[in-house]
Amino acid sequence: MPAPLRVALDQGTGRSGDTASALTRLRDRARAAAAAGATLLVGPEMSLTGYNIGERVRELAEPEDGPLYEAVARIAVDTGVAVVYGFPELADGRIYNAIRLVDTTGSSRALYRKTHLFKDLDRGLFAPGADLPVQVDFEGHRLGFLICYDVEFPETVRAHALAGTTFLLVPTGLMAPNTSISTLLVPARAMENQIHLAYVNRCDGEGDLDYVGLSTLVGPDGTELLRAGPTEELLIGEVDPSATEAVRAELSYLDDRRADLYGH
Repeated sequence: MPAPLRVALDQGTGRSGDTASALTRLRDRARAAAAAGATLLVGPEMSLTGYNIGERVRELAEPEDGPLYEAVARIAVDTGVAVVYGFPELADGRIYNAIRLVDTTGSSRALYRKTHLFKDLDRGLFAPGADLPVQVDFEGHRLGFLICYDVEFPETVRAHALAGTTFLLVPTGLMAPNTSISTLLVPARAMENQIHLAYVNRCDGEGDLDYVGLSTLVGPDGTELLRAGPTEELLIGEVDPSATEAVRAELSYLDDRRADLYGH
């Protein structure tokens, strides 16, 4: 069984549309995460550019190997902390709402494009991703990736659980007044799939959007292991695979499913 994974959840971003401030802030948070013993740092949706920035998305979108990736790779190498960050990805003439995991060698380990687009905020600017689930093995843990609205569909999280994801990372831009997504739905998603789930939200404002914070790390029994408030925080916690083993040994929802009755 792998050792527990020490993870940092960064509930905050740089100034909207200002990638330089976002990268400076990310370096500071990665150093703080390293000082706390964390080996993985996860930020919110579109963490390096801002989310509600309208047509600036087209200006700031970059290819897979663009300058934001290069800058994050340097931060990960220098601090010894792997980083999950959000950005607008330019590929094949289309723009995607994407997140990427960069490890401590500076290598890109995973890239996920948001599959479920939220209203005109997403649909007016982004193409939908087509890959689910996206996973990677990291320090003995099977990490999976979703973005914000994706987690509100039970099929997405169940697809991850059935594919072996043990720790699901969900960078998010949840705005008021939808606090129940974080406080009710996310713990239920973790519990019904018996996985660890990190829901990492913004806590600032952009234009007419007021982000609610409330980032959380939830255990496989639905217990909140970490919970932020409405203001900026760096949460540090552990993902212990023995907790998953214990919960599934007691009662395994995955093993007890009747897929013959509902087809998936």
